[in-house]
Amino acid sequence: MSKIAVVGFGRIGRSTVKAGLSSKLFTPSVIVDIVGAESMAPLFEFDSNYGRWQDPVHVAADGLVIGDATITWIDARNGAPDWKALGIDLVLDCTGRATTRAGAQAHLDAGARRVLVSAPSKTLDDCDAVLLPGINLDAYDPARHHIVSMASCTTNAIAPVIKVLRDTVGIRDGFFTTVHAYTNTQSLTDQPMKDRRDSWAAAENIIPSSSGAAKALGFVWPDLKVTGKAYRVPVRTGSIVELTARVERQTTPAELNDAFVAAAADGPLTGILGVLHEGWASSRIVGDTKSSIVDLPLTSVSGGDLVTVAAWYDNEAGYAMRLAETAALLAAG
Repeated sequence: MSKIAVVGFGRIGRSTVKAGLSSKLFTPSVIVDIVGAESMAPLFEFDSNYGRWQDPVHVAADGLVIGDATITWIDARNGAPDWKALGIDLVLDCTGRATTRAGAQAHLDAGARRVLVSAPSKTLDDCDAVLLPGINLDAYDPARHHIVSMASCTTNAIAPVIKVLRDTVGIRDGFFTTVHAYTNTQSLTDQPMKDRRDSWAAAENIIPSSSGAAKALGFVWPDLKVTGKAYRVPVRTGSIVELTARVERQTTPAELNDAFVAAAADGPLTGILGVLHEGWASSRIVGDTKSSIVDLPLTSVSGGDLVTVAAWYDNEAGYAMRLAETAALLAAG
């Protein structure tokens, strides 16, 4: 059986382990963090966004115990693990620090066979491939792809929309805006931060921000002319991205919505793309493990070729499920 290690047990690390366990995709052999298991176990078992984990969680002498599984815990402050000695096939790096080749290569140098980065790599040279489930994951080549980036939650949310539009009516150019839940990169109270806008309390402000999704989309579709930005808003999880694009031929909301419904029901986006037929707010999609959930009533067309499509996504649960699925695939390959 393939052996997977999770490095970084923050929001995405914990969510991905839960996705792996709940879907029986994998049970990690090793978890690595700079914080001890005694502090992390309660955060795994009791989550403010998703409630209590289904199995008991505690710490034993030989690691973190989740239900019937005992997972080796390594304190990163004691040095980098020897992945070869541990027999690790895949390192799932959720630290946010493996976005350069040097950061990811360290895992290979320590004996891991592959690395999956849960963040956008800085450049294409910093990974062997940017692979998105339902989009281009079928291009995975075990002989060449040892460092794989799965980009960001927003990239995985907007990519299915772009794929359906490209396949249906083509895209000349476009701009997206993501209205995104706040994250740990922001501040709980007003204090000076590196990004000036992040200096104000995340739970009290709408905060304009940049989005790395546009660059990552360009890694997948080099000819794509789409850029965008983000607004962080005071919700714990649950986000929405809206794409406005000029398309290559005349279309209607009905045609586009039919295409989204069809793509969600059958084909490579099944289980990744979802649709909503009625009007909802963000709490409706919290905990949904799809990457992108198109709000069909919000689809609009102006002048026949200027289209707007909005897609919801749980920026933690959906992305974590794709990471778990991709980790299991890469580890076995």
